[in-house]
Amino acid sequence: MTELVSMSSVQYPIESLPELWFAFVFAVLGAYLLLDGFDFGVGMLYAQADGDERETMHAAFGPVWKANEVWLVLFGTVLFAAFPAVYANLLSRHYLLIFAILAALVLRGIGSKLREERNSDRWHRVCDRSFVAGSTLAPFFLGMLVANWRFGLESTVNGTAIAVGLLLVTLSVVLGASFLTIKTRGDLRRTMRWYGFLGSIGYVAVALAAISYLIVVDPGSAPMPSTVETAVAVGGTIAFAALGIVANRRRQDYGWALSVAGLALVFVSFLAWTMRPAVDPAAALSIREAVVSPVALEVNSIVAVTFVPLIVGYFVLLYSVFSGPATAGDY
Repeated sequence: MTELVSMSSVQYPIESLPELWFAFVFAVLGAYLLLDGFDFGVGMLYAQADGDERETMHAAFGPVWKANEVWLVLFGTVLFAAFPAVYANLLSRHYLLIFAILAALVLRGIGSKLREERNSDRWHRVCDRSFVAGSTLAPFFLGMLVANWRFGLESTVNGTAIAVGLLLVTLSVVLGASFLTIKTRGDLRRTMRWYGFLGSIGYVAVALAAISYLIVVDPGSAPMPSTVETAVAVGGTIAFAALGIVANRRRQDYGWALSVAGLALVFVSFLAWTMRPAVDPAAALSIREAVVSPVALEVNSIVAVTFVPLIVGYFVLLYSVFSGPATAGDY
């Protein structure tokens, strides 16, 4: 008679290795939201800029925006390597949202790369609109995907997903304004400080509105985290936003950037902490049930320990090389 091996008898080199990979998945997601988030924000702020300011914006993010998308690829790779069932479930359940994210990224890429291929004002306007639209839609659809994953929602389009999508759009604006404050000078820098101030207030307002929607308007639409978890997330969001506003008003640009990064950290940490021990709530899969075999996870860990530091080192070098202020015509 065949004996079924219980989950408790499965041995890992490190007992908490599946949970470490769960945290690693969300760490990579956080890195993507942070790095490509400011790209999205630059794209949205691009809409209000004039010709010279747009050239400066291109020079600010141009050398790094393609590299930042590596973290999206790495997120998919890490999720597939550790939790292939979750990867498959997300792609099958939300393929329309994933297609929409990729389409938005294509729109953004077309707008940025093809703009100078023709010396035509009409062509430039078409490319600029494509760039702004892609930069706005990508974080919105990504937020919808994250919300559907976290809450295990049956319907792809729902109030919770839309609220989280708007939250990521607002966060991207704040990230983009913070990045441009570091990378630009003069009137554009002062304008970005103002947009960052407004965006920080807007982010807190959207976060509170999203939570109010879940609690008051449609309490049965998604399983709610505990009161303590929600209070900690709200408190952390308000605290980092307040610190960022103070740093912004004092023109402490790097302090502001760290505070904005804190907003992204609170968002991703809240998702991961409240999801555990599940990794796919819609399929009722826990971390231990969805993870690959011990041997496969050990091999994946060796690969990750070898190559992830190289990726991080490359990004440190990249941002060090392009650390100075940007001016029109640099890129």
